[in-house]
Amino acid sequence: MIRSEAGRRRLLLLGTALPLLTAQAEARWPARPLRFIVPFAAGGNSDVTARLFAARITGRLGQPIVVENRSGATGAIGSEAVARSRPDGYTLLIGSPGSIVNGPLLTAQPRYNPMVDFTPVALLGRVPMAIIVRPGLPATTLAELVALSRSWPEGVTIGTSGTGGANHLPLELFKAATGANLVHVPYRGGGSTLPDLLSGNVDGVLIELPSVLEIHREGRGRILGVTSARRSSLVPEIPTFIEFGLPGFLAESFVGLFAPTGTPEPIIRSLQAAITEAATDPEVLARLASFGAEPPVGDDLSTPGIVAYLQGEMTKARRAIAIAGLHPE
Repeated sequence: MIRSEAGRRRLLLLGTALPLLTAQAEARWPARPLRFIVPFAAGGNSDVTARLFAARITGRLGQPIVVENRSGATGAIGSEAVARSRPDGYTLLIGSPGSIVNGPLLTAQPRYNPMVDFTPVALLGRVPMAIIVRPGLPATTLAELVALSRSWPEGVTIGTSGTGGANHLPLELFKAATGANLVHVPYRGGGSTLPDLLSGNVDGVLIELPSVLEIHREGRGRILGVTSARRSSLVPEIPTFIEFGLPGFLAESFVGLFAPTGTPEPIIRSLQAAITEAATDPEVLARLASFGAEPPVGDDLSTPGIVAYLQGEMTKARRAIAIAGLHPE
């Protein structure tokens, strides 16, 4: 309780001044370096993409951007740190399917709600997946793979980056759509699948396309299909899952920039403008193309557009989780 008139006047003045101070802070943004929190270890797709864009938009913003890797709990530790940070535009999350879609859906008590605690700023890139098989497997197309799997009582083994991961869930949707007898073999990360593919210990792998380009080009494996809307320019000879006969079958790994909910709209727009400009830089486009990523365009740079996209991804993920019989832990 405020007992004096002077105290009441101070409180009134403070309440009047706060909006002005907030507006002044927004007008000066950014007044110090920004942080991009990558909730995974350095060197992965999220980390590389974050550093690529950070280097390009620093000049436009006039402040350096520090990329900080804060891994753990399948991306939850770094993501939670951003969700709980001040919504002032200085601490931002580099999100991906594991931290924004699959992880929260498969966690009994998630530390954050991605659709409530974050405002999407931009999708920095989307990377399609591919299914690749060992050279000795008698299947040269997706149709032949499905037929072969049905003819083998033990099924065809397909490795992914792990149960409930971004590679596993599309596999479950593919199995449900085709009736293929594909036996899921989970690994600890996508890279761990490749030695077993090369040695023949697993018949195939569903993984991000860039991870297996060289294996395919060198003839040490054979890509049968890609999960993008159109054929990839990196392997234009390979048909999409849609061409195989699965309308609307899209599966991709995305890298996105997210701000804590409550971040002022002018700051969100400034970040989107900087990213839009960076996405036209020939060097950025070349780097993205080198690892099979589609650059951000259209709705990828619109908060409502990204929200709609994520809602669709979560719908697909929930269906795949139900098909696989997975339960939050």
